[in-house]
Amino acid sequence: MTRLANKKCLVTGAARGIGYAISEAFKREGATVWMSDNNGDALEHAAQSLGCEAFHLDVRNENDWRKAIDKTGALDVVVNNAGITGFEDGAEPHDPENASLTAWRAVHETNLDGVFLGCKYAIRAMRPAGKGSIINISSRSGMVGVPAAAAYASSKAAVRNHTKSVALYCAQEGLDIRCNSIHPAAIMTSMWEPMLGAGADREKNIEAFVKDTPVKRFGAAHEVAEVAVMLASDEARYMTGAELTIDGGILAGSAAAPGD
Repeated sequence: MTRLANKKCLVTGAARGIGYAISEAFKREGATVWMSDNNGDALEHAAQSLGCEAFHLDVRNENDWRKAIDKTGALDVVVNNAGITGFEDGAEPHDPENASLTAWRAVHETNLDGVFLGCKYAIRAMRPAGKGSIINISSRSGMVGVPAAAAYASSKAAVRNHTKSVALYCAQEGLDIRCNSIHPAAIMTSMWEPMLGAGADREKNIEAFVKDTPVKRFGAAHEVAEVAVMLASDEARYMTGAELTIDGGILAGSAAAPGD
């Protein structure tokens, strides 16, 4: 299990969920992993459980990124995973008519500005060696409209497009720095908790969220991590500007089941 042997990797939003699963998979494949997050207590526990280095990083803060790269030095892989839905602190409206400008900006500041800065400083950390892999975690929501979560969908669509700009820029610069995006759909992580609820309605809510998914289930964080390992490895040396969906088949066709 050494597909990432001798690679130095930085993962943002690594304290839990997909970021934690990616860190775990990278570590298992022989990488040196730096875990970062804005949640200090959760990050410390997560890093200790995996035996990884860790540090505080608010992806919205450019000075934090400068400090991060000063700490890690040259990097082979950067995973821009940190993100929010906007529903973490309650059910305020996020539809196009009623969302507040403050709520709209807060989602974009983390999901888009954070990825912009992550790519910017990843390139600088990889330029001395002239090679590396940047992996941006977008979403299925970045490929379709989501009326009730307009800011989230908009931010993830922007991540999808910026990934391609970064890929082309690096190629034009003569750098072997690849940049690809992963687009998960319903992956069972704590991000879904505000929407799933608890008690008797939880199972009904889970069924409702995956009823249009052909495989009829939520995905698991480790299933996203396995794709990230491939993109981080030398197996994907000819892949850049690509987008990989992990959605149980929902974007393969219409929402209607055959025969409906």
